[in-house]
Amino acid sequence: MAAYFKYRNAWRFNGAPHLETKLETSQWKPLLKKGGLLVRNTFGFDLEKKGSFWYVIKDSFGDLNELRPRVRNKIRHAHGAYNYRLINLALLQEQGFAIVEETFADYAITDRKTNKNIFSQYLLDCERQNFEYWGVFEIETSTLVGFCCVRCWDNSCEYDQSGMKTHCKHNATYPYYGLFHTMNRYYLHEKGFKYVSDGSRSITEHSQIHDFLIKNFNFRKAYCQLAVHYRWWMKIAVNLLYPFRKIITLPRVKAILNMEAMQRGEK
Repeated sequence: MAAYFKYRNAWRFNGAPHLETKLETSQWKPLLKKGGLLVRNTFGFDLEKKGSFWYVIKDSFGDLNELRPRVRNKIRHAHGAYNYRLINLALLQEQGFAIVEETFADYAITDRKTNKNIFSQYLLDCERQNFEYWGVFEIETSTLVGFCCVRCWDNSCEYDQSGMKTHCKHNATYPYYGLFHTMNRYYLHEKGFKYVSDGSRSITEHSQIHDFLIKNFNFRKAYCQLAVHYRWWMKIAVNLLYPFRKIITLPRVKAILNMEAMQRGEK
């Protein structure tokens, strides 16, 4: 069994999502003994039957021809304003946090904070795993204005944390269009990966990136099963609060109850 890692008090699979299997009690209980509040287990990757949990993936690449004319124009515009290339970790360690600060200032939720130490620790964690780093460089100034960290496995990858300077997002240069097109081409066409992923369904429901990728780059939902295993007292708390999930406003509590609803197929 591939290793699980603890993120925000939840244990999650550390490998490609299509490799995760259903955990037996003898497998998830030892994880909770090490800490954390719950274990999230997804399995049955890319089911034909629609369900309440999924990963957002792209498993084919038709270059510009597969995209709508308006999207193609935005991509061409982006490539006229920015250069996209792989960069080393040192550059991101030196210049990345200024981008992260601006990105988080635009974030739609308030329960997720960042600071230089948190970002530095994130990059150290990336360094221990097989990550690649993409930089977005403004052609006019040759400065780094955006990035994306990509977690790579044998024949698939996941687009992880990304950031962009605020002025680039609002000056009609469409930097994210060029970034995703470049990364999709590199991993799906040049490296021949089975698929690229932008992660699983959000339990905080704050992000619009999945809708953006599905609408503009032909990503799709790869449905899977979800099982959530709690500490005994956490399970009691979730069951007690669940009937009130639609009126609870505390972001972290609401996120857990959202995930429970997804596990039950009620969301």
